[in-house]
Amino acid sequence: MESQSDDSVDRVTFGVLGVGSLGFHHARLLKELPGVRLAGLYDTDGERARFVAGQLETSAYERREQLLDDADAVSIVVPTSSHFEVAKAALEHGCDLLIEKPITTTTGQADELIRLAAEADRVVQVGHIERFNGAVRACEPYLESPLFVESHRLAPFVPRGTDVSVVLDLMIHDIDLILSLVRGSVADVRAVGVPVLSGSLDIANARLEFDSGAVANITASRVSVRPQRKIRFFQSSGYLSLDLGAGTAEFYRCRQERRPSTDPLRLEDLVEHVSLRSDGEEPLRLELQAFARAVRREAPVAVSATEGRKALAVALDIVERIQKHREHVLNSTSS
Repeated sequence: MESQSDDSVDRVTFGVLGVGSLGFHHARLLKELPGVRLAGLYDTDGERARFVAGQLETSAYERREQLLDDADAVSIVVPTSSHFEVAKAALEHGCDLLIEKPITTTTGQADELIRLAAEADRVVQVGHIERFNGAVRACEPYLESPLFVESHRLAPFVPRGTDVSVVLDLMIHDIDLILSLVRGSVADVRAVGVPVLSGSLDIANARLEFDSGAVANITASRVSVRPQRKIRFFQSSGYLSLDLGAGTAEFYRCRQERRPSTDPLRLEDLVEHVSLRSDGEEPLRLELQAFARAVRREAPVAVSATEGRKALAVALDIVERIQKHREHVLNSTSS
């Protein structure tokens, strides 16, 4: 790392690999973060790389290896199918990594990256950005061992991301969030799904049963008319409803002291409504700040490669259950 300082913090040299829609924002924010120097960016589409570099007044590298040689750490924002190959190359160049979700396409690849990172003593953070959502951060003090979770993540169709199923593209956000907030390990999975506009699953629903007794019902679609990102937690102390798109949350809990009885009895006499609001911080900025702190060894990794692997394993199990369910249905209708 460089010995220069910026605001009394040792500067870390960052690079961005892949500057599509999301990669552009990685580069934009890294250029603004204190304690960070953006060396530049690389994309297989050289014209796109030069355009983004011009917009952000940084360098577009012609070869990936040149950027990996110059950077201490990199954001990997390439298509999911390329995550393993690019991440492995970055580790071999001694870089710390922030890999967009999912960590890889197979658990074997994830295990290999975890092994390589441990041998090289490198940081690997996975970009499960909903961990940094303002609504999630606002509700965490009120979460107490949820027993039932219901999430809906719906999006209009766009070609980007269709190299993988909707489970790895969208649902994995909620899988990771639920695994991080619900007590226990997944004991059973049931799932259904269908392809609609692409060659892989576009709509999916999964039911996760935890060994703690908790249950999560997760729905994801990338062929919906209107976008929606909502998740609800039900627990003995009350009910939390989060709008992840708006960054807001509502908590309904029984009043510790009931209001004087009215006739007829009203719900608000029994239930207290707590309105929770995001602090307005951009989740991606918080994610990158957490990564920079981990790179400087000032804090633990916010979402470790092991956690990313865990979410991937559940996602792949869901995909496998869906495939088996579809085969069963097809066999039943053809017989």
